[in-house]
Amino acid sequence: MLQTPDTFVRSKLPQISKGTAIVHVDPGRGARFLQYTAELECGGSLQPIPAQRFAYVLQGEARVGSDALAPGDYAYCPTGHPLELIATQASRIAVIEKTYEPLSGIPEPTAFVGRESNQPSDPLNGNAKLRVRSLLPVDLAFDLAVNTMEYDPGASLPMVEIHTMEHGVLMLEGGGIMRMNDFWYPTGAGDFVWMAPYCPQWFGALGEVPAKYLIYKNWNR
Repeated sequence: MLQTPDTFVRSKLPQISKGTAIVHVDPGRGARFLQYTAELECGGSLQPIPAQRFAYVLQGEARVGSDALAPGDYAYCPTGHPLELIATQASRIAVIEKTYEPLSGIPEPTAFVGRESNQPSDPLNGNAKLRVRSLLPVDLAFDLAVNTMEYDPGASLPMVEIHTMEHGVLMLEGGGIMRMNDFWYPTGAGDFVWMAPYCPQWFGALGEVPAKYLIYKNWNR
């Protein structure tokens, strides 16, 4: 599924105070997670929920507890965590919420905040033109992964991937061509893509600037 900004519909969600949500995908579409973009007024907030939550600041500034978050900063809150995210100016936040799947003998993750630029930028399969930053620890405690992927112009995935994981992809910068099943879609900054498990998928960057996206996947379970 591809959504472009001209198709976005803004909705009210009970976990959002003084703001609206662009719901990109949820279980009603067949996804096993909820992803939306929260548009918060100054003083608006993401309030605690029973599920785990990952929140990435796209624009503006926010606060989680005593931690200030700027664009590129993010927060992870585990199941039932009482912290809320409060916008200290008008802000846009990419939000992923998912019911946690426990693993026997493994404790649940704890809350933390991070900064994308502080995470290593690793070449994918040794290709320095395609770089990945892991925003969550590579740890069995986590049943989800959230990464950013950046492609130099002309760089592409080395294969058409088919696997058990589903994806939520929010284009942050630049653009390119996204293959899903046997269809090819031009994509650019602001677009959202959902891929179900086993959907054949591929991406190649086009244009004169790097392409970058935020990507969710379920894993470790």
